[in-house]
Amino acid sequence: MQEERNHEKTVDIDLLINGAVSGDADDFGRLYDLYVERVYRHIYYRVGNNRDAEDLTQQVFIRAWKAIGRYQKTTSPFLAWLMRISHNIVIDHYRSKKDITYLDSELVYKDSASSPEQLAEEHFNQQQLRKVILRLPDDQQQVVLMRFIEGFTYAEIASTLGKREGTIRVILHRALKKMQRILEAENLLD
Repeated sequence: MQEERNHEKTVDIDLLINGAVSGDADDFGRLYDLYVERVYRHIYYRVGNNRDAEDLTQQVFIRAWKAIGRYQKTTSPFLAWLMRISHNIVIDHYRSKKDITYLDSELVYKDSASSPEQLAEEHFNQQQLRKVILRLPDDQQQVVLMRFIEGFTYAEIASTLGKREGTIRVILHRALKKMQRILEAENLLD
């Protein structure tokens, strides 16, 4: 993740955004290349399977391309704008399915050096954590994912969600307390 942010710093994001807003498809393509993995990760964690995450990620960038002419740089970064779009698309996805507890999952493991036992345990732990996160209210889910999965700062989360930093900290604190209660109730906490 730090590598992605360093790469973002070497590219003049504002120049690419300005070009994309002016209709330059190549500049938008470069923005896509910079942000597609982060948007995909964010969506994947919400929907839990590759096929839907890939489809929804593409929808995010199609919607962003269609709306890029109206994009205005404010205090929130371009990625925050993409995350707002992805949040809305995920909500639309669940509304269309009429299913908020969609938990089918295909986790992809990149560490081939792990033993099958370690992979099975990691898979179980990730599934348990994911199920707990999905039991949180939507605003708490969003903050937990942005903070711990995407590595956003409190300021970036606040900007993305249109809330104050202090409010984000309170939401996160309440989410973590609720997660702890859920885990304790299900005897999943050591």
